[in-house]
Parts: sequence; structure tokens; C-alpha cells
Amino acid sequence: MTVFAFLGALELGLIYGLVGIAVFLTFRVLDFPDLTVDGSLPLGSAVAATLIVSGGIGAMAPWVGLVAAFLAGACAGLITAFLAIRFNILNLLASILTMIAAYSINIRIMGRPNLPVLGEETIISQTAPAFAAMDVGQDFARVLLVLAVVAVAAWLIIRLLASDFGLAMRATGQNSRFVLANGGSSALCTYVGLAVSNGLVAMAGAIFTQLNGFADVNAGVGTIVVGLAAVILGETLVGSRKIWVLIVACIMGSILYRIAMAFALNTSSLGLQASDLNLVTAVIVALALVAPKMRKSGFKAPRPRLSLQKKVPAK
Repeated sequence: MTVFAFLGALELGLIYGLVGIAVFLTFRVLDFPDLTVDGSLPLGSAVAATLIVSGGIGAMAPWVGLVAAFLAGACAGLITAFLAIRFNILNLLASILTMIAAYSINIRIMGRPNLPVLGEETIISQTAPAFAAMDVGQDFARVLLVLAVVAVAAWLIIRLLASDFGLAMRATGQNSRFVLANGGSSALCTYVGLAVSNGLVAMAGAIFTQLNGFADVNAGVGTIVVGLAAVILGETLVGSRKIWVLIVACIMGSILYRIAMAFALNTSSLGLQASDLNLVTAVIVALALVAPKMRKSGFKAPRPRLSLQKKVPAK
């Protein structure tokens, strides 16, 4: 595998690290199977691309596009939560309904199935002079920029889950009756959790669009599988219950997943082609699921669970 392919895999792994964190919030923290992410990622792409191409905001459009994408994805998550909580629709079905609706909404936003942003101002073009002054190559600059955005997002999520409200969110996924008995609102936790989760996925879509130069309505197909792969690989590697470790593990899992994909598809001896992408994905996820059971602890490695105990600072 060439250096260019490795950096490309690292860049994609970091972008989809946001998806891994989002899936961790819904599947592990809230215990809410959410397929909305397959519609949220292209939604963020569509919103960011439309703002950049329109030129109405000026030089701030690439950065405003990230914020607008997050808010659009949060709205999609809120709709899923509303259908599930207010109308008691099955979680999985509610997310599928939102995902299907997002497809048509994305086309409405862009006015077409795909929208190029080549030649427009992006976060890459605006930060390129600063990286050039530090004598950093363009490929490395792209990776460092994405790493900075992902690091800030991960830090904010860690702070959220370590707060009192985050403790209530973690309790909601394990025992919602416990939250209600202690005066909390499991519904509010679900609303916030799904909004933040889909906001992160939409922001990942906005970053992907600006780095690759286009937004496509079909870009979200298989997003949930990539997110699950990142979470499972990360949990397989760390086996810890600490929140910050699990969040970092999601990012590392996404990077390893992308590197494994790039290695498999760029190794001629394996005889794989680009059309085998789904096959390689299925094999990697299956291996990640089987790996914990193959550990030396008698095939009984437990899945890491979140600790509900909040550390009390020493006096």
C-alpha cells in the first residue's frame, strides 16, 4: 500500500470516526438502534455544498456549512426521536422512516442528485496557506485538519457524557425506569442523544464533501455498517469501561477499518477489486464480532459496559 493510499485511508478513518462516535451514542449509550445516519450523512453534505455553491455567505460559507450541517442532522435525529417517543413507533422503524424521507429532502436541497464544489472555497483551501507556512504538505495538511475537528468533537462528547446529564443519558440506555424514579427524563435524554448523534454524522458528511469536492444523495448508503464496524473494532481493542477510552477507541476502530479496507483493495496478491468493497466490509465486521470470543479467556470475553459511577473529586 502506497503512502498516498495510507493517508487517504487515515483521512477517511478520521472523518468516519465522527460516525463511530455517533453510533456509540445511540447503540451503546442509549440502546437505540438508529438507521437515520444513512440519511443524515448526505443531508450534511447537501447543506454544506449548497451553502458553499450559493456564495451568499462569502468566505465564511465552508465553516458555516459545518455548523448548518450539524443543525440539519440534529433536526433529523429529533424527528426520529419524536416518532419513537411521541407516537410509540418502533425505534428501528422510526429511523427508517426518517432515513427514507431524508433522501427526497436532500435532492430538494441540492436541486439535483449530486452537487460538485470543485473550484469553490472550502476549509482545505482556506487553511492551506497556514499549513504551507509551516512547511506541511497538502496530503498531511488534510489529515491534520480533520484530526483537529474530530479531536474537538470527541472532547466535547466526553465532557457531555461525564456531566450529570450525560450520566442520565447513560442510565437511560441501561435502565430508563431508574432515571424516572430519580426525577430524570429519559425522553429528554433520548432527544438530545439522537440530535447530537445525527448532528455529528451530518458534520462528517459536510467535511467529506469539502475534502472530496462533491455531494451525492447516495453517499450515506452503508454508513451505519461503517459506524458499527468502528465501534466493534474499538471495543475489541480496548475492553475498557472508561468513557474517554471508549470514545477514542471508536475513532481508532474507524481508522483501522479504513486501513484494512485500503490494504485489502490495494494488495494485488488478494485479487480483490473495487466491486468487492461490500464483501471486504462484511468480512471485517464479522471478524470484529468473532474476535472477542476468540480471546484466551475461554471464549467468554464480555462486552464492555459503561460505568454509571461518577468520580467524586477528592477534597
